[in-house]
Amino acid sequence: MTEPTHTPAQDLHTELTAERDHLAASRAALHAMRMRAEQMYAAGHTVAGDPFAAEMLGIALARRVAELADSQTTPLFFGRLDLDGATVADDTGAEHGEVVRGRFYVGRRHVSDDAGEPMVLDWRAPLSRTFYRASASARLGVTTRRRFGFNDGRLTSFEDERLSLGQELGSASRLLTEEIERPRVGPMRDIVATIQPEQDELVRAPLEVSICVQGAPGTGKTAVGLHRAAFLLYLHRERLRRSGVLIVGPNSAFLGYIAAVLPALGELEVAQSTIDEVIARGPARGADGATSQVIKHDARMAEVLRRALWAKVTRPEGPIQVSDGSYRWRVDAGVLARIVDDVRREGLPYALGRDRVRARVVALLQLQAESRAGESPTEAWQRRMGRSKPVAEFLDGCWPAATPERLLWELLSDARRLAAAAGGLLTDAEQAALVWAKPARTPRSARWSAADMVLLDELAGLIERPASLGHVILDEAQDLSPMQCRAIARRTPHGSVTVLGDLAQGTSPWAAADWADTMAHLGKPDAGIVPLTTGFRVPHVVVELANRLLPFLGVNVPGGVSLRHDGELTITAVDDLTTAVVAEVRRAGQQPGSIGVIAPDALAAGLRDALTAAGETPGVEVGGPLAVVPATVAKGLEYDHVVVVEPAVIVGAEERGLHRLYVVLTRAVSRLSILHTEPLPVALTV
Repeated sequence: MTEPTHTPAQDLHTELTAERDHLAASRAALHAMRMRAEQMYAAGHTVAGDPFAAEMLGIALARRVAELADSQTTPLFFGRLDLDGATVADDTGAEHGEVVRGRFYVGRRHVSDDAGEPMVLDWRAPLSRTFYRASASARLGVTTRRRFGFNDGRLTSFEDERLSLGQELGSASRLLTEEIERPRVGPMRDIVATIQPEQDELVRAPLEVSICVQGAPGTGKTAVGLHRAAFLLYLHRERLRRSGVLIVGPNSAFLGYIAAVLPALGELEVAQSTIDEVIARGPARGADGATSQVIKHDARMAEVLRRALWAKVTRPEGPIQVSDGSYRWRVDAGVLARIVDDVRREGLPYALGRDRVRARVVALLQLQAESRAGESPTEAWQRRMGRSKPVAEFLDGCWPAATPERLLWELLSDARRLAAAAGGLLTDAEQAALVWAKPARTPRSARWSAADMVLLDELAGLIERPASLGHVILDEAQDLSPMQCRAIARRTPHGSVTVLGDLAQGTSPWAAADWADTMAHLGKPDAGIVPLTTGFRVPHVVVELANRLLPFLGVNVPGGVSLRHDGELTITAVDDLTTAVVAEVRRAGQQPGSIGVIAPDALAAGLRDALTAAGETPGVEVGGPLAVVPATVAKGLEYDHVVVVEPAVIVGAEERGLHRLYVVLTRAVSRLSILHTEPLPVALTV
């Protein structure tokens, strides 16, 4: 910490030089921290007490070295606070009464000098909260808030808000606007320099609180989720390192796009996956008809599967007699029936219940042996009794072993079995849509579909309790089905979730129409639903166009509002689509930033080839400077200039085509060009 200086005569050049000096000193201090970590890593094996301790210490030190990596092109700090009496709050927001004065720099990670004094505060630290929350009307002890401008890692400018004098720039901040509107090429960046107060409140929500963010396009909901993950790991590192944090995205393209954000913030251990990868039990090689697919994702299937599994449990018909080689022990049928009934009432997972029935039968045999011999049998004797033929036959008869694959194979292969489980839940037509026309001969030979994986995961959760996660962030969650939500709920019985999405962007056949239903399926019915409607990325002219679609989408969400009025929109009817796309890409290339050509899936490959032939070389990665993106994978991506091809074809390609078009139109963060040969959808012309 350094005391603020007050030298009014100091000119801009001198002050800028001083800030650059602090940046250089901070980088040197970070380098020294990394060097010390590397030295500790190199010597770690000499201080560890045993090989296991050495390995664990090595992992921890290697992680520390990686966390201290520095990029010369990434600003080490982005803001400064001059405080005349800020009251420090803990990470829950409760104030402790400690008053802090002085000057503090706020950045992406903590940097301290050799004496341990902070040169840069981590943006997640309690004191850094004031950088995002302070205002002229509630300055929280801040006299001056300074923002810095950078170019390729070099500090080039700064901008002050003298809150103690009532000066606050807000959306008029030039540096804030430049950072938000900076051309976007490559993967998504962090937003630590531009987090708004309403976003910061969500980012810093307590770990035990589950929240749902209904965010209009460009409101930063994805960034909120990623920064919330970073904040929770900062605050609960050891707890979440044990239980895990998982980010679930809609597809691999989206995950690739956001993959760089958390590493840039020093968080290297957060798992990222699609929902299909979370529940996969093997390759999905089969395919479903549209009707069958929708039924399998319906919440009613959970009860169908539960009935089918527990129908296997029956009451025993007779006693069992077990010999240990010396004596024969007997357990009557009534006693066995009570054991089965009692265990079933305990509500255990199926496999654990089977093990408990076996254990209680063995315990009864043990009591008889103890009564006769006057001493307790050995553990080996107990294991032998548990594996004995009479006990095994009793278990297989009244509580048989089950696997998800065999049970689902039985249901989908046999209409009578399915009817027994689905009676009163599914109609005859729905049952007929589920039963395989040509059943696989065995569970092993079955060609499971992606929708079957959802059912297999449900069954696996009924049979065995899955590992629990500490926190799960679900992006584009409006497209999760009830059964997919249940899969996440099984993995967070004691954890929390951050749900991010926009009901207007729901494109799956089972897309949510009400967040309350989604949160109930996720096992968090009491979670708060917070709307974000103010956009910082998508220009007003684009938001206004997309808002025309909302009355046709069948969802109750407020229209988006944008603070940006610098955007460009052109809608052009053309005769030759390919020629027009090439010309538009060349025009867009005259301005800085990324270009995304978003086309109907059937046209994407041809347009990519045409652009390549014209020398424009679209990249393979969807986050590159020029990409041709099928409409169905555009969700969550952003480009400075978006060229939308044939809106009517996009709408006509699927049942929820208007929702898909809403997604496609809102991928532009500066300029949007629409090219069409077919008439525009009516929703865009009203």
